[in-house]
Amino acid sequence: MSARTLLLTVVTLFAFAANSVMCRLALKDGEIDAASFTALRLVSGALFLLLVIVPPWQRARDFAHSARASLLKTSFGSWPMAFFLFAYAAAFSFAYLSLSAATGGLILFGCVQATMVVVGIAKGERPTGLEWTGLAVALGGLVYLFLPKLEAPSLIGGTLMALAGVSWGFYSLLGRGVPDPSLATAGNFVRSVVFAFPIVLLVALGLTTAHLSGKGVMLAIVSGAITSGLGYVVWYHALKGLTATRAAVVQLAVPVIVALGGVAFIGEELTVSLVVSGVLILGGIAIVVAGKAKK
Repeated sequence: MSARTLLLTVVTLFAFAANSVMCRLALKDGEIDAASFTALRLVSGALFLLLVIVPPWQRARDFAHSARASLLKTSFGSWPMAFFLFAYAAAFSFAYLSLSAATGGLILFGCVQATMVVVGIAKGERPTGLEWTGLAVALGGLVYLFLPKLEAPSLIGGTLMALAGVSWGFYSLLGRGVPDPSLATAGNFVRSVVFAFPIVLLVALGLTTAHLSGKGVMLAIVSGAITSGLGYVVWYHALKGLTATRAAVVQLAVPVIVALGGVAFIGEELTVSLVVSGVLILGGIAIVVAGKAKK
């Protein structure tokens, strides 16, 4: 792993963790409803990327290209990636209405990892014995961190978080080969708004309850524009230097960062189990990276 890929990966992992912390802050005290949080997150991400990240001449050029080229092949994102982005964002928000942070984190990143590793193996990647060892150590650390604190998850919440994990796994895999991460991410966010429109319509028609506070709206916008929109651009760049297996395993560090964010911003307790599990997870990741370099 090059120094550039390592730096981009670390930045992305903190962005992913920030998304979880902000979502918990917004939803746990009823600052905003899950539907509005999802819609604002996607819309703000699309606007930020179009207005700030993608230059005007590139927007005009690529929209023109999209009009005459296959939507599945244009560099301005794709409908499959947009669908998985929407599925992840929506399921993620609604799952946290009935799941604790520990339970949600375990289900989410367990499913992300399983999806990316299975797809990688199906495509011909063959993890070495050292990589399997690192994977087992990292998983053991994750279980050690969360298992003593797990609540019995609701069927709906657990299913939704598993869907979010699988969706994020496929979104990451589809994004590994994009030629222009900024354009691709902008296009995916713009297209995801189409999928989010039914949620907005339900709120507008009063068929689902919407409640928004200033704090909730701010958290949704920051999550969409910065830690999601900008964060996913950085993740696409990082993916160019990561195999599917390695990309899956490094994301196991996110629950540890989320737990530390909970200590710093939500007032949760820093425990010995958090420190021990963090060492195991990060140590397992280091073993996987070393195993890949050796191979």
